[in-house]
Formats: sequence, C-alpha cells, structure tokens
Amino acid sequence: MPGGYFDLDTTRVELKSLESEMEGTDFWRDAQHAQQVGREASQRRDELVVWESFKKEVNDLHELATLAQGSDESLHDDIATKLQDLETRFAALEFATLFAGQYDQRPAIVAIHAGSGGTEAQDWTQMLVRMITRFAESKNWEVNVLAESRGEEVGLKSITMRINGRWAYGYLKSEAGVHRLVRISPFDAEKMRHTTFALIEVIPELDEVAHIEIDPKDLRVDTFMSGGKGGQSVNTTYSAVRIVHIPTNISVSCQNERSQQQNKETALKILKSKLHQLEHEAQAKKKAELRGEYQSAEWGSQIRSYVLHPYKMVKDHRTNYETSDAQAVLDGALLPFMEAYLRNELAQSDRFEKANKG
Repeated sequence: MPGGYFDLDTTRVELKSLESEMEGTDFWRDAQHAQQVGREASQRRDELVVWESFKKEVNDLHELATLAQGSDESLHDDIATKLQDLETRFAALEFATLFAGQYDQRPAIVAIHAGSGGTEAQDWTQMLVRMITRFAESKNWEVNVLAESRGEEVGLKSITMRINGRWAYGYLKSEAGVHRLVRISPFDAEKMRHTTFALIEVIPELDEVAHIEIDPKDLRVDTFMSGGKGGQSVNTTYSAVRIVHIPTNISVSCQNERSQQQNKETALKILKSKLHQLEHEAQAKKKAELRGEYQSAEWGSQIRSYVLHPYKMVKDHRTNYETSDAQAVLDGALLPFMEAYLRNELAQSDRFEKANKG
C-alpha cells in the first residue's frame, strides 16, 4: 500500500526530506516545530532499522537452512527455533498492515467527557486521560492539552488533547466510544460498588478540509479567561476561545495558545475536522445498516467495560477481546485491544465488499 507502513521506499524519501530540513540554517528558529520534525525523523529511522534488521535475519536463516541440508538434527532444531522467533516478531510487525484508513497517519484530537455521576465520573475521566497519555508516551508521541474543565473536587469534567505521532489516529481511533467503569468508589464512605461512564471522542487532525465551508453566521464565538498552562498572560486576559457551530451544536474550545487569535484558529481547525468526521460517520452508518449490524451510539451502549470489583476484567464489547490484567490496561497497555478492533473492522469491510460483489 503506497505510503503505508510497509512502503519502505516512501519512508526513506520522507526521512531524507526531514533530514534535509533539519540541516537548514534556520531550522531551530521555531523550537517546537524543530522538535516535531526531529521526532518524526527518529520514528521513520527506527522503522527502517527494524525492517532492515528483520530482512537480514530472514536472509541469514535462509542461507543457514540451505547449508543445513543433510546435517545433524541439532542444527535443524536450532533453525526451527529461530524460525519460530521470526514468525512471532513478524506477527507483531504485521499489526502495521492494519493501518489502511485514509487518515491513519494523521495526528489525533482526543476529547474525553465525564458522564453523569459527579465526582466518580470526573475521576474516571482523569483515569482515562492517564491511560491514553501513558500509551502515547510509550510510543514517544507528543501530547498537548488544548482545553480542559476541572472538577470541583477531583478529576476532570472534560478535556481535549492533541496527540501527534506516527500513525496516532490509526492507533487511537479504536478508543472512540463510551467506556464503563465498575468499582468500589473511593469517594463512597459506605464502600458501595459504583458504575460510571465517560465518553472518548477521537478524530484525525486535518491540515485543511477544502470541501468544508462554514458560514460565519452559523458560529457563536465566546471568549473566557484561560485556566491552563501557557504564557504570563494566562488567567489575566480573555485569550481562551469557545466556538459553537449552531446547526450541529458542536462545541470546540482551545485555551493553550498564547493569543486569542491563535486559539480561535486552532478551534476552527478542530471544528472543521469534527464536521468532516460527522460526514464520515454518516457514511459509515449507512454501510453498517446495509450490513445489518448497525447499533445507535446511545450513552449506555459502551464499547468497553473495566470491572475492578468483585473481579478484575477489561472487555471490549465490539471484539470480545478481554484481559484480567485491568491495571496494565489502565497503565496504557492498549495494543491488544487496538489490534483486535482493527482486525475486526478489516474483516467486516471485507465481508461487506464480497457481499456487494456477489
């Protein structure tokens, strides 16, 4: 697939372009951009090293197998062991072939919203932020908080983050949906079991969506004091911006930039990405209805449950993948869930195409 993970020629061209940019005399004038370019170059370099190393080991094993013909059984056993190791490693690398989506390479905008339940739901939202952030850190991705609304006591009412890294949206799109937590609440003096919900939204960040045109009359723009991290003007000027798209009631906030204009531009960019995602979801809904598998995205139709009491279990209801190591999942061990989701989506897409051809 051109431009995909296995397209090493494209990866080499991209790396050469990035390294050329890094050699420019004014490269470090924009430190944030320079760090991002350096990170992208490092990720592509690592991909090439992994695949070139794997390719060399396969060739070496092939040569060894050729020389081993007619030799003693011990050498055959050694070859079998090495082959099994290569097959295991390839299965892990094969995960990358599942990135077939048009926007899988894009950065991801991740928004997490607490459900009903007050303090308990806001704490659950904070736990999900930590889970997603830990996963991003394991991939050496950049995480920037664009806007957040903190709970009165603990946790978060909502948060919007920009996560930038190689295949960020491709990985994180599996997390979009309602997440359900069952546990003994640390905020309940009677130690009762509570069930609470939080919603994760994931959309690809798009540089420009040409076909999305927004009438300024359809927008309500509010400004407020920024309460997040930033420059010395934070909490002293109304630099934070909230944009509401009146026809769809989609609301986007941004407060991490230094000026109101920058926050407005970022918010508009996210709004266009959300409107584009809305179109995409409408098309996906039609396809799902044709497959006869469509279920409306009601608040109660959770995609994943995290049970911490009376037993420990995390189960994805779309794929039925589950694990009893709930703490590892909450610490960011999400790859098995992501792979199961992507394989399930690919299988459904293949079945749909075969049905149409038939």
